[in-house]
Amino acid sequence: MKESSQPNTLSRRRMLQLGLAGSAAGIALGGLDLVSPAAVFAAEITTPDAAIAELVAGNKRYLSNGINASAQQLAKLREQTAPHQEPFASVLSCADSRVPMEIVFDQTIGQLFGTRVAGNVITPELIGSLEYGAAVLGTKAILVMGHSNCGAVKATIQGKGVPGQISSLFPHIQPAVDQAGPDLEATIKANAKIQATLLRQASPVISEMVKDGKLKVVAGYYDLASGVVTML
Repeated sequence: MKESSQPNTLSRRRMLQLGLAGSAAGIALGGLDLVSPAAVFAAEITTPDAAIAELVAGNKRYLSNGINASAQQLAKLREQTAPHQEPFASVLSCADSRVPMEIVFDQTIGQLFGTRVAGNVITPELIGSLEYGAAVLGTKAILVMGHSNCGAVKATIQGKGVPGQISSLFPHIQPAVDQAGPDLEATIKANAKIQATLLRQASPVISEMVKDGKLKVVAGYYDLASGVVTML
């Protein structure tokens, strides 16, 4: 998991400067016409509050049909980020196919450190991944995001028999059911907040960074129908 020390071909700060200097129609950069680079690349994010603000702003761009990078732009991004990554935030979301985090927050290659598991629950493996994102890659915020009509939460509330190891998720979600069930939306929101709290408490690495003001861990709720992300 070692990261190269080679810098990006083009820094985020430079991208932002170019974006501010460019016309509304876009600017020429290395043969590419990048419309609104601030929407394609995150601005220079130096604080947890700025990271959360960019997630909120990105969701607003998504709701107003935000920028979609072309295939040529994505190819350039792959080249620039291959040796090094600097995501500004981590997102722990559900594995649900209707929750594509980069699209929901109008971000692109190299901007979000993503972890996904049904029910967006905290496990040792996910804690280790999120610790890596914060301590090694420098993410400034971690968002634990639940979503409407979550099947994992619904199955936990129902408590019926399920095939295979699906039931291994239930103990992680049960505290939210005990707190807010059987109301599905309330339980989904409670689960996101409980998992965010567990992450802050279970990881000495993350809790120390939160204490030092280097990181924030927050919970959110994504509405599948409207596309709106609400911070909880």
